[in-house]
Amino acid sequence: MKITKTLSAVAVLLSGIMLFAVGCGEESTGGGKKELDVDPSDKDFSTLRSASAQENAYDYKFNFLPEKDSEGQGYVGDTMPYYEDGTYYIYYLKDRGDSYNHSVYLTTTRDFITYSERQECVLESDHDTAQDTMIGTGSVVKVGEKYHDPHEAIMVAEGTSPTEFVKKADWKIDPPAELGQRNDFRDPQAYYDEATDTITLTITAAQSDIARVCKYTLKGDLTGAEYGGLVYTNDETVVGNCWNLECSDTFQVDGKWYLTFSAQDGVLWYTTADTQYGPYTETPKPLDGQLFYAAKHASDGKDTYMIGWARRSESVSSTSDVKGWAGNLQVQKVVSDGKGGIALAPVDAYLKETKERVLVSDATVVPAAGDYVESFRCFERYMVTGGFRFDGTGDFGFAFDYNGRQESYKTITISPERKLISLDFNLGKVNITSVSANLEVGKTYSFTYIQEGSIGVLYVEGQTAFTVRIYGVSGKNVMLFSDSGSATFTDLKQFTYTY
Repeated sequence: MKITKTLSAVAVLLSGIMLFAVGCGEESTGGGKKELDVDPSDKDFSTLRSASAQENAYDYKFNFLPEKDSEGQGYVGDTMPYYEDGTYYIYYLKDRGDSYNHSVYLTTTRDFITYSERQECVLESDHDTAQDTMIGTGSVVKVGEKYHDPHEAIMVAEGTSPTEFVKKADWKIDPPAELGQRNDFRDPQAYYDEATDTITLTITAAQSDIARVCKYTLKGDLTGAEYGGLVYTNDETVVGNCWNLECSDTFQVDGKWYLTFSAQDGVLWYTTADTQYGPYTETPKPLDGQLFYAAKHASDGKDTYMIGWARRSESVSSTSDVKGWAGNLQVQKVVSDGKGGIALAPVDAYLKETKERVLVSDATVVPAAGDYVESFRCFERYMVTGGFRFDGTGDFGFAFDYNGRQESYKTITISPERKLISLDFNLGKVNITSVSANLEVGKTYSFTYIQEGSIGVLYVEGQTAFTVRIYGVSGKNVMLFSDSGSATFTDLKQFTYTY
């Protein structure tokens, strides 16, 4: 297999003259490759040769990461987003750092770019052998002038501001006898109805070893809790046999109700119903691959967002898995998929404040069979837009140089025959995650790829969002490839950000 090489110094001098002609739409196999422009804001990764050195150097903005503390680096676990007066309060189970047994911490934002982290925990796990010695995820709801945070078993904490909570002693909801088992009764999501002064909880649970979502109702003063039956029963023929539907949530978009959940160690799914509490019987569909997890919604009344975390590796130098619990905060916008359902899209702010950069290759790239055409550069924070089509068989996609050796490339592989988009390490030998994509021969699909640090998301028009974690590739060129030579990439543009 051939890799397109850097042009000679003489050819580079001519590239500026050739740029206009290429922009007119001439196809290229990378022979018109250009020297990158240099911007003072570009971070120099040339001396940061290890994946860990690069990871430590990233200044995450989109994908919030807690500051290192006296105990080391902490990570964002299951989120509990709440919106009020222009501010998104994002509570999360902090993993590692100074957090004791996944205590609840808080960061706030108004734009999903600038975050204000609260250093002290909002709610700490009990240091004794109490019910809450390990806090599971919950939710925040405002009732009158009080804020409530229900959490596993189900317990509750309350306060008069969204930053201060005190556990309510002797308040607890235990699993009902109808469920027949007492394990994995958790992840309450609370909804308040001011008209009836009632709080409804959706809770993930299990019955007869099948994962379910059930419902409870109670009064606004937290009395009179009543079990309301099942809202959803896992469709194991589609989702698989998982023991818990984590972080379930309901919300409404365009008059239709949606239930989302993350299948244990699986992906983020959604199903639909005509009413908020179902029952939900429609076949569930995935919203992303396995690396965007435990997302719940938040809405400003106009736009709805899924807020979760991007999975990490326990070792950033691993080329065999991305399976660590917790990671960076990740936010994606909920939009219509044009087919009666929903899909994920970039946050509007991530598409703005950009600066167009010179591509390494031309705007149109047609890789020959087996070629890897260097096409753009992996900056600390960047976006690439364009389109692709395929006119035959074979896989194609994006290849990221990890250590200079072709056999170590990390790839985002688009496979029309398998109807998948996948993240693979070691040139396809190790599959990390994949998501369904039903692509048609000869049709051009627009795409947007946004990467910050080691986290990337590929958005393919009318198909899917696909989150990836790619360590150790910053400062290097990204290649486009096609196994059979049948793929064409068009209208390629690269952008970096002005902040």
